[in-house]
Amino acid sequence: MRQQYTLDIAFLVLVIAVSLVGFSSLLRGDGASLTGYHVLHIVTSLAWLILLLGQLVLVQQRRYDRHRFVGASILAVGPILIASLTLLTVHSAGREAAAGTVDDLVVQNVMFTLQVALLVFLAFALRRNRKVHGALLMSTALMFLVIALFFTLISYVPGYRIEGPETFDRFAKSGQTSALIGAVIGVSFFLRSWRSGWPWLLVAAFFFGNGFLQFAVAESGRTQAWTNTVGAAGELPAFVCGLAAFSALLWGAWKVAPMHPKDSNERGAV
Repeated sequence: MRQQYTLDIAFLVLVIAVSLVGFSSLLRGDGASLTGYHVLHIVTSLAWLILLLGQLVLVQQRRYDRHRFVGASILAVGPILIASLTLLTVHSAGREAAAGTVDDLVVQNVMFTLQVALLVFLAFALRRNRKVHGALLMSTALMFLVIALFFTLISYVPGYRIEGPETFDRFAKSGQTSALIGAVIGVSFFLRSWRSGWPWLLVAAFFFGNGFLQFAVAESGRTQAWTNTVGAAGELPAFVCGLAAFSALLWGAWKVAPMHPKDSNERGAV
């Protein structure tokens, strides 16, 4: 069992490391500079991953009471994470809409936000099944890994690095490669624990589904419509509504699926 946790901990450390490399791309180039939106994304993403890592370490050490106490913080951190992702999605689309251009990542951004929200909500709604609960929370890290890997590829890896307009086709190549790697990892974790590991398979399916949806939207010429619609939501309303709505959902799931005292000592949780 401890070996299982060691593998999970190593995976989260890898996700954090790749995320830091991906975030460092924001500092590349002579005119590079961090904006408040970048800082918000970095802080909330790393806070979420570090929270998951801390939970795993506590479970490995069998400090279950502390684990439950720290886990309750997701009731606050989860809504902030989702609200910030919603804000960043609207900000990206709004910026492009104001310039009369399309946000090529609008479909990915919208679906990523909705899918992370779904995974966290299900983790609370199904938390009496500790193994499924843990797999749902851990699988969110795979979502962040694929995004970080995408930015790492286009920033640093030869053959994928964007070096000018003539290499813009590498965006698609990098997206496909990072999604494929994420899908392989997801399937591998599912096969390791197939009875309770279905969240990993779900996330692997997300990557292919998102790619297909983005292609379908682009082929139908609706990317501009998506950009305009998402951008028109407004940043502050998006953040406030995302925070309020997801807080209500998590609290509802918390109340509907209370834990029995004996559940606190079950293994396989995050």
